[in-house]
Amino acid sequence: MNPLLKGTHWLSDVHKLSLTLRVAMKFHNRECCFLCWGTSGCPLLIILFCGIANCHSIQRIKECEITCSQGVQCERKQTDDLFSRFCRDAPESLHPNVLENMKITTVMKCSPASQCSLHLNIIGTVIYDVHIRGVEICSMTLSTQRTQCVTIRFTKIKRKKFLMHKIQVQANVFEVGVSEQVYVSMKTFPDFCGIQLKEHYYVEDCNNRDVGRHIWSCLTGKLDYVVNKENKLITVNVSNILQDYDYNVRLCKKHFVCHDTGAHAVIRKEDPTKSVTLPYSEMLPCLCIEGWSAIPDARRTRLCPFKDDISTLWDNIAYNPTKQVLAWVPLCPVNAKVHLCWMTDDKQKCVNIPDSLSAAHNQVSYSHVDTHPRLCMKFATETGSWVKCPFTSGPFSAWHMKTYLMAKSMEIRLTSPTKAKFSVFICNRTNFNSCEPLQKYTLVYVEALETVTLNMSREICGSNICIQGIREDVNYSFPIQICDIPCISQDPGSKEDNFLQMIIVTAVQVLSAAIFTYIGYKIFKVCHQKREQKRLLKSQIKETSEIASSLEQITLLSTKAEGDRYVAY
Repeated sequence: MNPLLKGTHWLSDVHKLSLTLRVAMKFHNRECCFLCWGTSGCPLLIILFCGIANCHSIQRIKECEITCSQGVQCERKQTDDLFSRFCRDAPESLHPNVLENMKITTVMKCSPASQCSLHLNIIGTVIYDVHIRGVEICSMTLSTQRTQCVTIRFTKIKRKKFLMHKIQVQANVFEVGVSEQVYVSMKTFPDFCGIQLKEHYYVEDCNNRDVGRHIWSCLTGKLDYVVNKENKLITVNVSNILQDYDYNVRLCKKHFVCHDTGAHAVIRKEDPTKSVTLPYSEMLPCLCIEGWSAIPDARRTRLCPFKDDISTLWDNIAYNPTKQVLAWVPLCPVNAKVHLCWMTDDKQKCVNIPDSLSAAHNQVSYSHVDTHPRLCMKFATETGSWVKCPFTSGPFSAWHMKTYLMAKSMEIRLTSPTKAKFSVFICNRTNFNSCEPLQKYTLVYVEALETVTLNMSREICGSNICIQGIREDVNYSFPIQICDIPCISQDPGSKEDNFLQMIIVTAVQVLSAAIFTYIGYKIFKVCHQKREQKRLLKSQIKETSEIASSLEQITLLSTKAEGDRYVAY
C-alpha cells in the first residue's frame, strides 16, 4: 500500500460500497482527494482536484471529552504512578490483537468569542478482556516534542456481557496546531508489553477552507504593494486582517528563515488607511514583504516583489589584491554553477577555464587569479546563464603578446603591467581550447611595465599554427593565441620598410636602364660616325682615284697627240 494513504472512511451508511481514500500528501501543504467506487481494487478512479484547499470540512465539537461504547462507562484517569510508566508482560490468555484499530481526524472547537482551536479526534477499538481495565492514548508533536496523554478507564462494565466484544473509545482532548505532524499511540491499561497501535498524522493547514476561515493564526491578511524604484521605497496596503489587533509589516531577506533588514512598521488597529511605506537598499529576489497580526503564534504572509529578477545576484564580486583572491558572495540563496571563463575576441562567447567549476553555497572564491580584463565569472542556473567580467574596470591592465614577422624568423614581444612569468611555444590548434605543442616551452620572466622580446623560427607555418602564451605564476589563467602564421613575410610592422625597399630597387633598375640606354646611344652614335667617316673616306678615295684616272687618260691622249704631230712633220 502507498505509504501516503493515511486512512479510509465510509461515505455513508446508504452507500456502503463507496470508499473514500483520503490521501494526505505533505507536498507544498496541499491535499488531493481520490474517490473510488467498487469493492476492491478501485476499478473506477475519479480524481477530484480540490485546488489548494482541502477537500473535506472540519467537524465541530462543543466540548472536549472522552466517551465509550453504549453500555460502557469510562472516565479519565491521571497516571501519576511511576510504575505505570513501564510495561509488564502480558498474560498468556490475552490475545495480542486486543487493540484492533485506531482512526484519527481533526475537529474544531469554537468559543462564543469566535476563537477556535483544533483538536485530535481519536477513535480506537478494543476487544474487551478481563485483564484490560482501559486504554492510554498519547500524542507527541514532532516539531516541539510536546507530549499529551490521557488514560481512559472502564469503570462500570458487565464483564461477561462484553467479554471478547468490541468496545469503542473516543477522545478529542488533545489540542494541536495548524500543519503539525503528530505521532499518536494507543496502549492497553495496564500497559502490556508489545500491545500497541501507533500512527503518524498530519493536521490540516490553512489551505483548508474551515481552518483558514476560523483559526486566527491563519488569518494573515492580504498584502498589496507599489514599488518606487527611483526613491527605493515600497508602499504596502493591507486588507482582510483582524480588526481588533495591530498588524506588523516588515521587509526581510528570505533564506532558510526571513532575516530582518531593519525596515519594520506597525499598523495600529485604529488606523483607517492600513498602509505603510518601507525603504529598501537593493532589489533582490529574496527581498520580501512580511505581514502578521499582533497575536501570539500568528501565521505570517509573505510576498517577494523581485523574486523573478535574479540578474542582480551576480554583481557582488570582489577582488582582494593583497591575497589575490576573487570571491563572489550570493546575497540570496540560489542554485547555481559557477565557472571562471575567458572572453573571446569578438565578445560573443566566454570559454570555461578547466577545473574552475564551483557550486554556489555560502561563497565561491578563487585564489591567484589572472587579473586580465578578459577573465570573467560565468553563472548558470536552470533559467539561463550570466557572465560578469570584474577586471574590465578599475586599476586592472591586460598583459599583451604581439608578433612581428621577419624574413625567416618571428619576433615575439611580451608586455605586462605587473611582474609575471609566462610560457611561450608554437603549437598546432586542434580546437579553440586545445593547442598541441610543437616545440618545448620557453619560460619568460617579465618585470612590471617592461617588454621582453623573443626570436622564434618560422620554419613551421600554416593556418592552424599558433604562438601561445599563458601566465604560469597564477592558478587560473587562459592562453592567448596568435594563429595563422603565414609562410611568406606579411609582417604588419615592416610594411613601410618593404615598400621603401621596393621603391629603391625600382629606382635603381630604372636608373640602370637609363644609364645603359645612354651609353648604348653614345656607342651607337660613335660607331655611326665612324661608319660615316669610313664611307666618306672611301668616297673621297674613289673620287681621287677617278680624278687620277682621268688625268692619266688626259696625259696619254696628250702624249699621243704629240707623237702624232711629230710624225706629221
